[in-house]
Amino acid sequence: MATDDNFPCSLTLQVPFPDARLASVALQALRVDKELSGLVKRELSTVASPGSEYAGETVLQVDYKATTNRMLRVAVNSFMDSLALVLEVQEEMDVDVIESEKASN
Repeated sequence: MATDDNFPCSLTLQVPFPDARLASVALQALRVDKELSGLVKRELSTVASPGSEYAGETVLQVDYKATTNRMLRVAVNSFMDSLALVLEVQEEMDVDVIESEKASN
């Protein structure tokens, strides 16, 4: 995310998923909820895992920019709650993918 003097506080989160489909589903589910404050900007995307031989985009990347550290913290806390819900639903509904990932570890 480019530097912006109006939004000096920034944070990038990278959340790995077992496969590109689950990362894409999470992206689509989380993209629906827009930031309520104009003091925070958020960009969501999927990217390839750094150093991975697998060509799929298995990492959910979230770039935040905010006017203050407090606004950044509030926005990220809210996002983490939403992410936790998405992961919980995926774990319940996509048992085959999650179990195969656990078995391979």
